[in-house]
Amino acid sequence: MIDGAKMVEIRTERLLLRPARPDDLDAFHAILSDVRAMAYWYRTPHERIEDTRDWLGAMVDIDPRIGEDFVVEHDGRVIGKAGLRRFPTIGYIFHPDVWGQGYATEALRPITDRALAIHGLTMIEAEVDARNRPSLRLLARVGFSPFRYVPRSWCIAGIWSDSVFLRRCATA
Repeated sequence: MIDGAKMVEIRTERLLLRPARPDDLDAFHAILSDVRAMAYWYRTPHERIEDTRDWLGAMVDIDPRIGEDFVVEHDGRVIGKAGLRRFPTIGYIFHPDVWGQGYATEALRPITDRALAIHGLTMIEAEVDARNRPSLRLLARVGFSPFRYVPRSWCIAGIWSDSVFLRRCATA
């Protein structure tokens, strides 16, 4: 990471990408407790708001030397999150009400560009449940390519899933 890099706000055509705040709790609980949003996540949906509070607390307290995670807002409404909680791994989740409208692509482009240019990363990686075709297509749109397939990598609520690992490298 480049010295002095700090969490910033990024504005795109339709979105505001900003640091997390404690008052984002209800919006994120609505996402993280939604079975559809969590279908391919690394854990089961949050049943307790305390689980979401802990998750959000880690996002609020992120050390900018090790990661940069953004709240994604559209018209003042929190619709998801995207970023690198720990360099160089990217992650994102959006409320199902906004799927298919291009918001994830619009958010990931400047975040990945910033990670490579400002933080000096040579590559960014993602791990995606192999069944999550929309996420695999999203990452391909923003320059990621698969480099590894791992069968039975996660067991969530008794269901095994395979993982596809993807990478976007900095260009010379």
